[in-house]
Amino acid sequence: MTTNGTPDVLAPASLGPVELRNRVIKAATYEGLSHRSLVTEDLVDFHVGYARGGVGMTTVAYCAVAKEGRTDRHQIHWTDEAMPGLRKLTDAVHAHGSAVSAQIGHGGPVANPKANGAPALSPSKHFHATTLSWAKEASVADIKRVTEAHAEAARRAIEAGFDAVEVHLGHNYLASSFLSPKINHRTDTYGGSLENRARLSREIMRAVRDAVGGRIAVIAKMNMDDGVPGGFWLDEAIPVTQWLEQDGTVDALEMTAGSSLLNPMYLFKGDAPLREFAAVMPQPIKLGVRAVGKKFLHSYPYRDAYLLEDARQIRAAVKLPMILLGGITDKAAMDLAMREGFEFVAMARSLLREPDLINRIQQDADTPSLCIHCNKCMPTNFTGTRCVLVDRDTTRRATWGKPEGYVA
Repeated sequence: MTTNGTPDVLAPASLGPVELRNRVIKAATYEGLSHRSLVTEDLVDFHVGYARGGVGMTTVAYCAVAKEGRTDRHQIHWTDEAMPGLRKLTDAVHAHGSAVSAQIGHGGPVANPKANGAPALSPSKHFHATTLSWAKEASVADIKRVTEAHAEAARRAIEAGFDAVEVHLGHNYLASSFLSPKINHRTDTYGGSLENRARLSREIMRAVRDAVGGRIAVIAKMNMDDGVPGGFWLDEAIPVTQWLEQDGTVDALEMTAGSSLLNPMYLFKGDAPLREFAAVMPQPIKLGVRAVGKKFLHSYPYRDAYLLEDARQIRAAVKLPMILLGGITDKAAMDLAMREGFEFVAMARSLLREPDLINRIQQDADTPSLCIHCNKCMPTNFTGTRCVLVDRDTTRRATWGKPEGYVA
């Protein structure tokens, strides 16, 4: 602790049963570095870079709980074949002193039905403009199956050596889409009232907690605001977080915003890289992005700690440890989060730009971030997530897709 009682963000801290060397978490950013749903050497190197760079914990994103829940055809899901590679990844991260979390979830209406060979699931029938397909209404049997799949993913995360699971309740993925009155038009016990719309999120978190007990940390990543008219918003997010606290299923909350389905730039703030997105999209989506992309990919003003104003209201409503996400770029923003009562911070784009940023801040608290919030890193998750100002070419190696490129 500092002299005034505010936590030192760079000192060790406990997150549930896990001891972290500091309070800085590498936020989940889909790496685009798995292949055929298997861990590659590139994916291991990606996370080792942040471990070597000084973060307290790095987050592997995104590990789907079911094959039809993937948003990309190469994403990891929890198969027997993926387990040895995941264990190699966690061992490699631990060797550099960092903890490692697995982000688990189901893409729901954001999932890619063509790549998955199965319809996307949604609380109600929904047309997905990006995949040009309809998501089917999830049956109660689908809901029960997916809930148990979260529990099994959490159990497998323990087997693979993860220190935590981050359960994805945001961005209009499946659980988040049930929370959203804009997407959820059901009339059964999973639709209508907020209590009904929150039922799936609560059941998933209960299933995960029952599966892992106190063996690893359980984080819930949940929307405060979908960023679309008629969507889930802060006035409903507050009671949902209070219910999660009452349920006793969560060790920490990470509040987020935006909809991968309806308004993906709302989370990120800053410029919308339309040209770069169009360049990596297949036809006819490429033409669509060029023609009407500005109506879907909006630009929002950037400022440091841009989710603090809303997250502060959640902070006042619950006693759970909280992780502040959004515009955490330097020691000043980290210290602000600590003063505001947050226990941890999550960083993404600034670490993509400089994986060793935390080590350098440890040496000099005035170290500035070089991230300019251009968001050109976002389209690179199709070819290997990276800061294009550092590496304009893919980080994938020449062994990509060949046997020697996999971790087994």
